[in-house]
Amino acid sequence: MTTAHPVPSVPPSPSLAARTVPDGAAPAIEVVALRKAYGSTVAVRDVSFAVGPGEIFGVLGPNGAGKTTTVECLAGLRQADAGTVRILGLDPQSDPASVRELLGVQLQEAELNERMTVAEALRLYASFYEDPADTAELMDLLDLAPHRDQQFAKLSGGQKQRLSIALALVGNPQVAILDELTTGLDPQARRATWELVERVRERGVTILLVTHFMDEAERLCDRLVIIDQGVVVAAGSPAELIESVDSSRVLRLRVEPHEEPVVLEVLGGLADVGAVARAGREIEVTGTRRVLPAVVLALAERDVVPDVRTMTRSLEDVFVHVTGRTYDHTGATGPAATDDRSDTEGAAR
Repeated sequence: MTTAHPVPSVPPSPSLAARTVPDGAAPAIEVVALRKAYGSTVAVRDVSFAVGPGEIFGVLGPNGAGKTTTVECLAGLRQADAGTVRILGLDPQSDPASVRELLGVQLQEAELNERMTVAEALRLYASFYEDPADTAELMDLLDLAPHRDQQFAKLSGGQKQRLSIALALVGNPQVAILDELTTGLDPQARRATWELVERVRERGVTILLVTHFMDEAERLCDRLVIIDQGVVVAAGSPAELIESVDSSRVLRLRVEPHEEPVVLEVLGGLADVGAVARAGREIEVTGTRRVLPAVVLALAERDVVPDVRTMTRSLEDVFVHVTGRTYDHTGATGPAATDDRSDTEGAAR
């Protein structure tokens, strides 16, 4: 037997979806038909999206997709060749000084003088703004107070990233751009940084999160765009995008050999089960959203309690679906594999 995996198409107009702000609010960030080339190399071909106030919005894609160039145009650090960008209604291309008071930016690989302490860096950056944040409060918020007198060169990778966030927030911005925030951090430092980003959003700051980490975007973002080769190829919430790839549910069961005939009989009689297949020593079941409780309850009535693994899809599957290429955690891409489902341990025997 073989399992059929229906694969509905991602909505056909990701750029249109990306420009729709929830609840019809005026966008905090708006990008329309952005284009930027360096000589004959087109870094950003056609990027459009809008970010609502208070959102964590992700710009996701592999290395070289055009993510950093997009945010540098937003921050007024690069001049776009075509298209429009707005931060709270202001144009950073023509009026960067006005935008600078409203926008905080943390760009990847930002470095400070190695002898500068945490407190000195915050005081220096605060001096650039008319109404800066309280630096002591920022250090408390981002767990930097114990390191206030530590030199930049002696900070760990996670501490440097926390300082980068603090420097992006020291001007009391309404919008913050965080670019490749957790690149190079160990798993524990990454998770701690995610928690800090959520704390910043709780202060009312709209966040544009630029990343090539799919799990990071899935954990943090309310909505996102996936950019590939300078264009938006998918847009929506993480759940919407994952659902658009495959709305079916897949689980794998392991039972004692003498229980298999009963299990196959029960599965064959359930309306929520669409397909059943052998997967090594396991039985793979594909069905509706209700297939897991339906199967577990029906087998329990026959005194069968299987080991269950639910097979989940992720934003990596969305990327493979819309581009035809695989995606690894370094941001590199390659030829698409046939099935990139990950598995999650479910009920135990």
